[in-house]
Amino acid sequence: MPRLFTGIEVPRDVGLALSLKRGGLTGARWIDTENYHITLRFIGDVDHATASDVMDMLDRLADSEAFSIKLSHLGSFGGDKPRALFAGVENNQTLLRLQAAQERVLQRAGLPPEGRKFVPHVALARLRGATAQEVARFIALSGRFMPLEFPVGRFVLFSSKDSVGGGPYLVEHAYALAA
Repeated sequence: MPRLFTGIEVPRDVGLALSLKRGGLTGARWIDTENYHITLRFIGDVDHATASDVMDMLDRLADSEAFSIKLSHLGSFGGDKPRALFAGVENNQTLLRLQAAQERVLQRAGLPPEGRKFVPHVALARLRGATAQEVARFIALSGRFMPLEFPVGRFVLFSSKDSVGGGPYLVEHAYALAA
């Protein structure tokens, strides 16, 4: 059974710039730059028939409009027990519409609704044992976050192996967006 999710790839040059934030945070397991992405919708482990249905349903979104994304800040998930460090995406209505459209078509394909609120981001590290104070200090000491902007001309269906996260991810299918 494949484990699937949809996402947006991070260009190599943007990944390189993000990788300069690596290091100096206790308990961080840094994600390889080639695995940087923005998850749109986690699908999970599905059988091959469902995977085929998902691919067909996502084809219907190919006429969605192309857009740009701006990464504007560092942040973390987990509150008092931080579990991830990320680069956050500046508010983007086109991205939100694309994600909402995917949610609708995937529910029509029989998948349960996503239980978490969509917070677009690029995960930089998984955290274990880092305190909220250490993460806050790391973010403060990392200096001003120079925004990173890139065009988005497609979204992809990724597969991954059942692991602790962070890749490797394989592009199963790409869906071009309208110019």
